[in-house]
Amino acid sequence: MDLTARQTVIVAILVLALGKYLTARSDFLKNYNIPEPVSGGLLASVLFGLVYMLLDTEIRFALDLRDSLLVVFFTTIGLSSKLDTLKQGGKPLAIMLVLAIAYLFLQNLTGIGVAALTGQPLEVGVIAGSVSLSGGHGTAIAWAPRFAADYGISSAMEIGIASATFGLIMGGVIGGPIAQQLIKRDKLTPSDDPRLTVGTPHEIDTTPVNYENMLRTIFILAVSIGLGETLDSLLEMQGVQLPTFVSCLFAGIIVTNLGPKMLPRAHWPERSLSLALISDLSLGLFLAMSLMSLQLWTLAELGPSLFFILVAQVAVACLFVIFVIYRAMGRDYDAAVMSAGYAGLALGATPTAIANMTAVTEKFGASPKAFMVVPLVGAFFIDISNAVIIQFVLDRL
Repeated sequence: MDLTARQTVIVAILVLALGKYLTARSDFLKNYNIPEPVSGGLLASVLFGLVYMLLDTEIRFALDLRDSLLVVFFTTIGLSSKLDTLKQGGKPLAIMLVLAIAYLFLQNLTGIGVAALTGQPLEVGVIAGSVSLSGGHGTAIAWAPRFAADYGISSAMEIGIASATFGLIMGGVIGGPIAQQLIKRDKLTPSDDPRLTVGTPHEIDTTPVNYENMLRTIFILAVSIGLGETLDSLLEMQGVQLPTFVSCLFAGIIVTNLGPKMLPRAHWPERSLSLALISDLSLGLFLAMSLMSLQLWTLAELGPSLFFILVAQVAVACLFVIFVIYRAMGRDYDAAVMSAGYAGLALGATPTAIANMTAVTEKFGASPKAFMVVPLVGAFFIDISNAVIIQFVLDRL
């Protein structure tokens, strides 16, 4: 059953509303900062999975709008990023980047080690390592033909998609509880800045945005996306391939920092309620569409060996986040928020990481540094590093 774009949006809104309903009435979901799109999206994907198994009917969604929402969201992150925040993120960004690259090796070594112990080809451990977990569905799909042709792993596509699905789910589930534990254990408090980068604080009413502010924000957002697409085309002409949302992220940073200097009397949307609303809405709908469209029946096809690899990956990710990321990033509140984000990044995707951080900051307080460091590491540096490391590891098997 193929749904149109309009029908997909309707379902996504219902799924997101379901997540908000569940979180509002569940102390567990609220206390452990499980993102609302994750709780609603997972329940929806289970229901659609039952439809597939019981009625032999697969519900397929039109997901073109989902990709556009990702572009909008990362542009809002760029528009919320002032140069002073970027400067603050310089050292932490470098530290997390080094650790993230090291973790790509660790992730692959974990997969290879468990694959060897369970009698699986070592290449399966790489597929269930940084290819599908840090890389996500896109990287898994892109590398699958290579594994099938060069290494004889005929089921590489299925293994990659199933592993990426498992990672996306677990990345959205473990991040919040990890941050909750760290914040409570070490009695951490946020900075004095009350403004959230994404979302709105729990139990605080906000003043509705007005027509002029929303119109102005949409205009600047559209101009920034246009600049990002132009930048993307220029980079492509030079042989540099980047996801469009990364170029739009940089475009948002350029606009929000140069715009006020060129037109100081204009009203810019940086940290405004209208920009926060668009950011929150685009991220929520993107994740709702992503999770409700997961084909959970692919997880049922996982063999015991692959399941053991993925369980080991989750355990290693938790240990790495708690004992390495948190400590290296300073053992403060920002470090705890970044730990929640990195948990989503290491197992799922950058939007999952941001959803984790949003859930934490809505409850405990803002962390602008975390929302600068984690997206830049996840959306830009990791994809480039991962491709090099995957090939490096495969060459030595």
